Amino acid sequence: MGGADADAQPDGSVGSVRAEWPWLSELALFALVGLVHIGGTALAAQHQDVARSLDRVGVGLLSLGLVGLPLRRRSPEGALALALASTGTYWALGFPRGPVFLVLIVTFGATVVAGRRAAAVASLVVGFVVFTFGRDLLGRGDPPSLAGGVGLAAWLITLLSIAEVVRARGERAREAQRSGDEALRRQAADERVRIARELHDAVAHNMSMINIQAGVALHLMDGGDPEAAEALRTIKEASKEALVELRSILGVLRAVDEESPRTPTPSLARIDELVATAAKSGVDVHLDVDMDAGPLPRPVDLAAYRIIQESLTNVARHSDRPEAVVRVRAAAGVLTVEVLDEGTGRASTRDIPSGGNGIAGMRERAASVGGELSAGARPGQGFAVTARLPLEDRS
Repeated sequence: MGGADADAQPDGSVGSVRAEWPWLSELALFALVGLVHIGGTALAAQHQDVARSLDRVGVGLLSLGLVGLPLRRRSPEGALALALASTGTYWALGFPRGPVFLVLIVTFGATVVAGRRAAAVASLVVGFVVFTFGRDLLGRGDPPSLAGGVGLAAWLITLLSIAEVVRARGERAREAQRSGDEALRRQAADERVRIARELHDAVAHNMSMINIQAGVALHLMDGGDPEAAEALRTIKEASKEALVELRSILGVLRAVDEESPRTPTPSLARIDELVATAAKSGVDVHLDVDMDAGPLPRPVDLAAYRIIQESLTNVARHSDRPEAVVRVRAAAGVLTVEVLDEGTGRASTRDIPSGGNGIAGMRERAASVGGELSAGARPGQGFAVTARLPLEDRS
């Protein structure tokens, strides 16, 4: 009964039919229920000796309940009331027995599934009275027996229980669907954050290097070729504007076709290249690495690389004496990364804009692998960044 109102099946076939041709499933249900409801009762009536044979009035009452069947979705209480009234009248007038309760069962199940419990329970009480005492009151049958009353009550309670089970299963299925949709939305949001973080770490870092190098070149060629100087100023200004605008486009991620990587994957195995890149921008880096040769978990490896990259970019951008110490330690299941700015703590006079959410991005990096990051000024010196990243999943 309530199964007729269930949602689409896992393979999507029933749901596809209902989505594209909802009237088709309703028509099939109407025809099937009508065939059993009226045709089955007509067949059963041929073998019964009852107070009243199945005439036009009886068929009309059965048809009246069937007419309300399509209303069960928009108005389940109305469909149930119509089915109860027509079936109760049919029964009380002494017409033949048969599958006359089918429409009533279907509309009752639809009412319970729709959450209209009060109307459903009220129909059970009314139905119990009508189907127990109706024929006797109109002189169309024998007086009700105790066993018959108990049996009917048990059947009605069972019917209510089955309908409640169907309703609960439907609610669980809908909740599971909502949870799945929410998980997909969260996954998409996390992926957008990851892509934005990669964009910031990679693009902002390289754009900062371009800006710095253009500024250094301008300083070194003071009084040189005017055309070359103008080109360098254009590069410096364009890279500065690009860094400013980068903050406004990080959240706008466009779908692009995936391509094979064109550069090696960022990893601590390439930390020497990272130090060399920093040196080209004028940062003197002292590297101190103490870890075995075993592979790091990929997320931890990438997070450590990006934290060092961003920290060195900040040294090049802000330190008045671009000199840094990078320490990497792996011990007791924790990878510790330190980047110490060896400057005096006074800000650089370079006019280099921030690439975006540097410190916040590094903290997100650390938190994404279950670690933590602290960053702050050192007394009498420059900035210090320390990240502790767990290695429990190390293979």
